[in-house]
Amino acid sequence: MNLDGSDSIPLWLLYENEIEAWRASQPAPVARWLAEQNFKAEKHRVVLLPDSAGGLAAAVGGLGRRQGELSLWHAAGLVERLPCRRFRLAQEFTPEEATQLCLGFAYGGYRFDRYRAARSDAASIEAAPNADVRYVAVAAESLRMARDWINTPAQDLGPTELAAAARRLAERHQAAYREWVGEGLLAANFPAIHAVGRASSEAPRLVELRWAPRTGESYPRLTLVGKGVCFDSGGLDIKSGSGMALMKKDMGGAAVALGLAHLLMSTGVRADLRVLVPAVENAVSGNAYRPGDVLTTRKGLNVEVGNTDAEGRLVLCDALALADAEHPDLIIDFATLTGAARVALGPELPALFGNDDGIVNDLARVAAAEHDPLWPMPLWAGYEDELASKIADLNNVASSSLAGAIFGALFLKRFVAESTPWVHIDLYAWNSKDRPGRGIGAEAQALRGVYRYLVKRYGTVA
Repeated sequence: MNLDGSDSIPLWLLYENEIEAWRASQPAPVARWLAEQNFKAEKHRVVLLPDSAGGLAAAVGGLGRRQGELSLWHAAGLVERLPCRRFRLAQEFTPEEATQLCLGFAYGGYRFDRYRAARSDAASIEAAPNADVRYVAVAAESLRMARDWINTPAQDLGPTELAAAARRLAERHQAAYREWVGEGLLAANFPAIHAVGRASSEAPRLVELRWAPRTGESYPRLTLVGKGVCFDSGGLDIKSGSGMALMKKDMGGAAVALGLAHLLMSTGVRADLRVLVPAVENAVSGNAYRPGDVLTTRKGLNVEVGNTDAEGRLVLCDALALADAEHPDLIIDFATLTGAARVALGPELPALFGNDDGIVNDLARVAAAEHDPLWPMPLWAGYEDELASKIADLNNVASSSLAGAIFGALFLKRFVAESTPWVHIDLYAWNSKDRPGRGIGAEAQALRGVYRYLVKRYGTVA
């Protein structure tokens, strides 16, 4: 080992097929210690190497079998197995690999301890000289912001607080900010958003953020829309207790949209960025909207309410109609929209829909390369008649109990012109099981993958 006297601790990261040669190159005491530990570089396994005084000389982490490229997940799972010290990569990696590993350390070091008296620190790593340090710092912050918002209970993150978070983000980036609140939604023709949120003690609202990298120049228009249902009781079609247990995360789409906006603005994407967040609580009271009601929408389509627990598509439809009126270059909406997407794909694969196959396929490819997968799903036109209503233009739920994720996407598609490129991402925004570096809790799905796609599509300012 080459110990240079630095305060940071050398960290070697090895694949299973590298460990024997590496161990043979080390001093005899180190080789014996690794043999005694039966260390074979299994993924996420760590061995600490002591110095002659009993202190920590170095650490070795396993990368497992060599399969594909290194990702942030190789490093994220090491953090909880290392002592709370500062480490540095002891061998060279490519710039892309070093960037992923450094971001993985930041991701794995995330702790949501707002409600804990005792707060815990985590191991950290020095930025590798060839890593994209600026991206790592801003991406880590964007992911942390989104995860904090999703993890925060509705008592402390209702529509008012979510709007305040968006306002702070706008102020930080000198972006224009606007919101329509309560009865102001009706005056401005956002009736569906108002109907869904009016039963709550917190007034519903629609938040708008606008930003451009430089004034006086023309850029393509990019609009992000995020579902901001801060808590979903199901409305009068009320959920069960177990069904409500995770509904603080029903604003996960808004969290991802705002976190992505922070990353895009920080790195200077070459686009006129607009972010729309309908922020509501789907509550129950005497003025709650009812099954069987017919709601007018901003687009002018009348929607029969087949189920008040299909509220996300109702708040999104007004926001999408507003977004579409400007005919932007691209609209992307993020929403924890359907349980059916989870039945089809599980919690780790967000469902990806869109009206442009080229964009959908390119986005899926780029997201996979960023280890932030999205799974393309069909906007099957043959199912559109299932959303028919006998008394209105359409129903907010289908007559069939099958293909629920497709029906949700087909409903939203009605509020975007065919000529406007549009992408819909139905995500879960939650880790439902403990894995190395990815404990149970909020997950900012699609944020990194969509960012990489948008940077490839638009570029960044110098």
